[in-house]
Amino acid sequence: VSGPKKLFTLERPGLQLARVVASTAEVVAFYFAVVYLPLADVMTYWLAAPIYVAAVSPLVLKEPVGWRRWTAIGIGFVGVVVALEPSSQAFTLPAVISILGSMTFAFMMISGRSLRGTPDTTLAFWQIVGAAVAGLVWAPFDWTPLKPLDTALICLLGAVAMVAHVLVNRALKLADAATVAPLQYTLLFWAIFFGWLIFGDTPRLSMVIGAALIVASGLFIFFREQQLKRQGRLKG
Repeated sequence: VSGPKKLFTLERPGLQLARVVASTAEVVAFYFAVVYLPLADVMTYWLAAPIYVAAVSPLVLKEPVGWRRWTAIGIGFVGVVVALEPSSQAFTLPAVISILGSMTFAFMMISGRSLRGTPDTTLAFWQIVGAAVAGLVWAPFDWTPLKPLDTALICLLGAVAMVAHVLVNRALKLADAATVAPLQYTLLFWAIFFGWLIFGDTPRLSMVIGAALIVASGLFIFFREQQLKRQGRLKG
C-alpha cells in the first residue's frame, strides 16, 4: 500500500480508534488541568506516565523490565518531585483529571509500541484528526476571538506538535516502551533552558538537582538497553 491509501489501511482498527480517543482526551485533560492547577502539579502528574508504562509493559507488551531499569525509573520520578516541588493541593476534580490524563498518555505510549507496523505519519495523522474533530465540536460553546500574534503562536504550536508526534511514534518503534518513556523526563531540562532563554527565568537549585536526576536516569536506561541488545538479551 502506498500514498494516501496508507492513511486508511490500518492494522488493528479498534486499537487505532482507542489510541485516537486517548490522545484527544489527553490533550483536553492537560489544558483543563493547567487552568485550575499550578503547572508544577500538572507536570508532576503527567511525568508519572512512565511509571504506569513500566508497570504494565511486561504484561501487555511482554517487554521485560529488570531491577536496574525499575530503579532508574524510580530515581527519575524522585527527580520530578524534587524539581517541581508540587503544592499540597490534591484529590480535587482537576487533580483527578490530571491523573486520568497522565494515564491516557501512558496508554498512547503502549499502544504506539503495539502498532509498530503502522507508518508514523498515519499514527500522527489520525491523532491530529481526532483533536480537530473534538475542537470543532467544542469550539462553538466557548470560542474567544484570537489576536494575530496568538494565531501565529497557535499555528507554530500545531507544527511543532505534529513533528513531535512523528518523532515519539518512531521512537516507540525503535525501542521498547519502558526505555522510551523515561526519556520524557528530559522535557524538564528543556523547560529550564527555554525558560531562561526566552523568559529570563532563573532556575531554582531544587530544579537543577531534580533535572540532573531525571536526565541521568533516562540516559542510564538508554545505555543499559543498548548494552543488553549487544549481549543478545533484555533482562535488566
